[in-house]
Amino acid sequence: MNQPDSKRLLDVVRETLRRKHYSLRTEQAYLSWIRRFIRFHHFRHPRSMSKPEIEAFLTYLAVRKKVSSSTQNQALSALLFLYRIVLDQPIDFPLQSVRAKRPKRLPTVLSREEVIQVIPFVTGASHLVVQLLYGSGLRLSEGIRLRIKDLDFGLRQIIGRDGKGHKDRITILPGSLRDPLKRHLVLVRQIHRRDLDNGYGCAFLPYALARKYSNAERECIWQYVFPSPCLSIDP
Repeated sequence: MNQPDSKRLLDVVRETLRRKHYSLRTEQAYLSWIRRFIRFHHFRHPRSMSKPEIEAFLTYLAVRKKVSSSTQNQALSALLFLYRIVLDQPIDFPLQSVRAKRPKRLPTVLSREEVIQVIPFVTGASHLVVQLLYGSGLRLSEGIRLRIKDLDFGLRQIIGRDGKGHKDRITILPGSLRDPLKRHLVLVRQIHRRDLDNGYGCAFLPYALARKYSNAERECIWQYVFPSPCLSIDP
């Protein structure tokens, strides 16, 4: 398999991932593993390979690279997506590769007192982000993707969008953060107005909403609660 063929295949994989609304991080991870799989087998086309080649690659990751079990499982998920969804080439189970062992570990959790000691050392907008994550129970990815419309000060709740398993969920908006968040949103709106005046200020809208609502991407409610400190292009 030569390089141009590889690039065309990866384009198809990318288009399929986006059509099925996989996250950008998942897209990047899957494409990386598929590239590594192809290189490992000296650029043979995946259609010419099957279960034995997948087993050999996973064994290599576990024995030679000593990757964690979660990393190996991610690589397997990427290859199963490639074969089952993109190439329509089912792979039978079980795979006879050497499996990376998953150690049993207890999570490290900060006590309430430790959290109170740590938060004051976080400065800027990150300080408010950390307070919000701790007070509401949002995951980091949910917190940094919050839109202004996801904050409901009346009902004192937050809607976390597209979280684990691509599910939305409702959590509490801590009463102690209502006023700090309102003051923060005043600054966010000022930044948004300045961006609009300079010809920017468009936020990414999911599921073709930008075509359905032509001006929604410029509306304030769709802007991120914690915008980037500099202009960026949505990938």
